[in-house]
Amino acid sequence: MSALFNFHSFVTVVLLLICTCTFLKMHFPSILVRRTGFRGFFWKAARIGERLSPWVAIGCSVMGISIIFY
Repeated sequence: MSALFNFHSFVTVVLLLICTCTFLKMHFPSILVRRTGFRGFFWKAARIGERLSPWVAIGCSVMGISIIFY
């Protein structure tokens, strides 16, 4: 089943995308310089991770616990 049709998988993919983009922007800032086009999508995901980091961390923790136990 695709991650688009299963809400649990979709949220997991979105959280992993946000965390990965934020990590890449912190270590390699030159990769996500462009704010438009295809790279702009990843820049926006990294920006969400930077600004909402406590909420993203809580979401990742909850998602990890739900994957382990459910």
